[in-house]
Amino acid sequence: MDKTAAGKQSHGKEIVFLLLVFAAGLACFLINNSTASDDLWLAILLFVVGLACLIKGGDWFVEGATVIAEKFGIPEILIGATVVSIGTTLPEVMVSAQAAAKGSSAISYGNAIGSIICNTSLIAAITLAVKPAKVDRKPLGLPVIFFFTAAVFYAVNAYVFGSFSRVTGIILLVTFTVYMIFVVGQAMKQIKQDTGQTSEEHETSEEEEQKEEKAPLPLYLAIVYLVFGAAIIAFGATLLVDNGTIIAHKMGVPESVIALTFVALGTSLPELVTAITSLVKGHGALSLGNIIGANLFNLVLVSGLAVTIRPFDVPAEKVILGHNASLLVDIPLVFLVMLVLTLPAVFKGKLYRFQGIALLILYACYMAAQFIL
Repeated sequence: MDKTAAGKQSHGKEIVFLLLVFAAGLACFLINNSTASDDLWLAILLFVVGLACLIKGGDWFVEGATVIAEKFGIPEILIGATVVSIGTTLPEVMVSAQAAAKGSSAISYGNAIGSIICNTSLIAAITLAVKPAKVDRKPLGLPVIFFFTAAVFYAVNAYVFGSFSRVTGIILLVTFTVYMIFVVGQAMKQIKQDTGQTSEEHETSEEEEQKEEKAPLPLYLAIVYLVFGAAIIAFGATLLVDNGTIIAHKMGVPESVIALTFVALGTSLPELVTAITSLVKGHGALSLGNIIGANLFNLVLVSGLAVTIRPFDVPAEKVILGHNASLLVDIPLVFLVMLVLTLPAVFKGKLYRFQGIALLILYACYMAAQFIL
């Protein structure tokens, strides 16, 4: 069997799998909307299905969008800076947006803040603990400045006003837009620098030959991936929000706890799997810029959209030592883990094993505290 035929057969299997996942997601979505049952085991099952839909739907959406962008001649570096970076955050966006629309503000808040903590003190930490490495400080400046600026603004709203208004959401979304303008500008500058360099042109030619050998996705299939991927993400987000709320009520814990732990971990599973796979294959160097960028998106895009849809107060369901856990633990921990991760990289251009170990300890203590305290 030649490579083209093998590629078509592979695409055929993937389409069948996509349609099966879509059908399963749709069936669970209809069951979820047609029943008023608060059965815990059914809620757990639908919650898990929702996570699976978010993960696979996100993969298909990004793959379809990337192929479509390539077909229209958009440079690869620009695709990575826009389509891929936004697409990989789409599950979190959908979960928080749907939660906000349904009035589950604790899930909107917990999903965004929990994802930042999980990305930093679990995913990045595992890579650092196993394979610390040097980092290029130059591209870190922009995302680090934007992240901590947005984080300070977010914290001021939480501590001073105790709530997030629609104006706050709009400002966060404007911050996201400005950041993307800078990112696109940097990508375009890099493209101009690369133009005319024969060695890089030869390298690009070889990459294109490799892509041809892998039987690239046809445009019509890319559109199918994009459309069905988006639909599957929507199903998953609905299942996650609705059943996360039921699980929280049945277990007697705040919705924010479910969002900060299970939802945040679930939406970060693709990145976790990628990190572990890279380590196993010996390619475990941490892409620090990607981690910081993802955390920034959780703050300005995920939170910004949720707050714009429906403003909400800082969740106060969980109390530790007589104080709001969101203000006492969650938000300070966001600053702490990001400082532990970024300071050595920014000032010394290197990441250390002790950072990963310290972050993993922080994450383990944080997860335990959510259910013990």
